[in-house]
Amino acid sequence: MAAAVAHEAVLPEGRPPGRAGFVGRSQPPACEDSTFDKLLQWLQENLTRHLSVADVAARAGVSSRTLTRHFHDRTGTTPLQWLHQARISRARYLLETTPYSVERIASDVGFGSMTAFRDRFKEATGLSPHAYRRASAAGASPLAG
Repeated sequence: MAAAVAHEAVLPEGRPPGRAGFVGRSQPPACEDSTFDKLLQWLQENLTRHLSVADVAARAGVSSRTLTRHFHDRTGTTPLQWLHQARISRARYLLETTPYSVERIASDVGFGSMTAFRDRFKEATGLSPHAYRRASAAGASPLAG
């Protein structure tokens, strides 16, 4: 209905019928909010999987380019950056609440190597995973300062 109203609103006088200045969308956008929310939930549930942008795009039923554009519009970041942030967030939670080794946590949140985990974690928090755990255990806010 909105497309029909918009069509009428932009149809200049004198323009022949069938030559609209506005082309309505015949189908909903590729990544509606509910679909996008479901995709984010699926990503959260699959942090341990090695996922490429193409894998995530296929899951969403859109092209990689469309996924990247929609992802940036809705999150302000790329799918890969979002995935890294979600993994770091989960790792922080596990470091604060479990006795699991740092190596196990790195694996549990989907980092392929301890080095990659340590580097990404330090980049995101300013602390190594071990230092983060010590600060958390001491009751201090690990990210204060």
